[in-house]
Amino acid sequence: MHVSAQFSAPLAAQAPPQFASSVGLASESSGHSSAVFLIEFGAIILGLGLLGRFAARFRLSPIPLYLLAGLAFGEGGLLPLGTSEEFVAIGAEIGVILLLLMLGLEYTASDLVSNLKTQYPAGLVDAALNALPGAAMALLLGWGPVAAVVLAGVTWISSSGVIAKVLGDLGRLGNRETPVILSILVLEDLSMAVYLPIVTALLAGVGLAAGSATLAIALGTAGLVLLVAVRYGRHISRFVSNDDPEKLLLVVLGLTLVVAGLAQQLQVSAAVGAFLVGIALSGEVAEGAHSLLAPLRDLFAAVFFVFFGLHTDPASIPPVLLPALVLAVLTALTKIATGYWAARRAGISAKGRWRAGGTLVARGEFSIVIAGLAVTAGIEPSLGPLATAYVLILVIAGPLTARFTEPVALWVTGRLRKPADGQPDTAVAAADSSAPSDSAALTGAAHEVLPAEERDTAERP
Repeated sequence: MHVSAQFSAPLAAQAPPQFASSVGLASESSGHSSAVFLIEFGAIILGLGLLGRFAARFRLSPIPLYLLAGLAFGEGGLLPLGTSEEFVAIGAEIGVILLLLMLGLEYTASDLVSNLKTQYPAGLVDAALNALPGAAMALLLGWGPVAAVVLAGVTWISSSGVIAKVLGDLGRLGNRETPVILSILVLEDLSMAVYLPIVTALLAGVGLAAGSATLAIALGTAGLVLLVAVRYGRHISRFVSNDDPEKLLLVVLGLTLVVAGLAQQLQVSAAVGAFLVGIALSGEVAEGAHSLLAPLRDLFAAVFFVFFGLHTDPASIPPVLLPALVLAVLTALTKIATGYWAARRAGISAKGRWRAGGTLVARGEFSIVIAGLAVTAGIEPSLGPLATAYVLILVIAGPLTARFTEPVALWVTGRLRKPADGQPDTAVAAADSSAPSDSAALTGAAHEVLPAEERDTAERP
């Protein structure tokens, strides 16, 4: 018998007939809704698992399949959900928090400071080339300045998760261009600590003074956390550390949720709070927390992508498909240009430059996170469908550009620069010498920033 029915039975026996009848109906209704919830949510998790296995078989990112599943079970879909939607919404919020926490665990404060000092020009070029097309598209569509800032973030941020997996799958963790790619990703992720509070303030419609105060709080908090992490990171990690995996999981997860909630209360963004918690932890604690939280991250992140799809009507995608396709092609080219320029600045040969550019094309989780904020705020109905179509295109194209940009680009440039005497072009020949040098050092750099599940690939000969 259902728990509610156990408690309602004695009450019903002692109550008037009308009250007993209502209690009985309530218990039956509660039991029915609970059963429907379990069936719906269980079917969602089972379906996501099967989709993930299907994607892994073909070495694809499961993100587009999760988005399509959300479209199928959301507004205007094949089989709209009923009772489980509220729980899915809570799970989606936890998914965003865990995504940013795990991202913070990959970096140390010293990594971030070092990348800021050495790679900030590449970060500025990346922001200019890839954020401006999104902002321009929003303005051309007549969506207004707030939507322009949001769409700029959607087109700017590459998918760290997809790119990390692609680097491991292609065996490029020790390549010369890999540290350049990772540095750009680190700068993008660090920029989220500034960008997200700005977007949150704009979406909330606060005034200039309140928005400036929110940004000042965010910057001050981020700076303070970095300072504390650099000077006292070992003490924080020692406080959180525990040999018992259960206690370590509970402390890290509880601390993250508390900080995320406080950050959201200050209108700084829960995601930024989680990211800063990850940065503050280091060493064995970060590695242990990463391995314990990875399954939870994967579960709730998948739920988040489904939730985003649930709130996108499939019928709203065809009208924005052409703008999404134009934006995808344009920003794929700008990402390739970004990677090429950054790798050239680092002294990488032509092959490595093209590989760096092609690898950065994929967009994914954080583009959806940014668009999700706008969808929740309801600033522009077409923004969510456009972001969904855009991410679907580039999360599928990303692994393909990572693999084929280099050979296609070298073939085209080789055809354009054929020497008159028919001899091989020495520049092209030199470009072929992009084998890893100092691979041990570069593998170490990859170890610092790539997810733990991908690190083992770096140690293959």
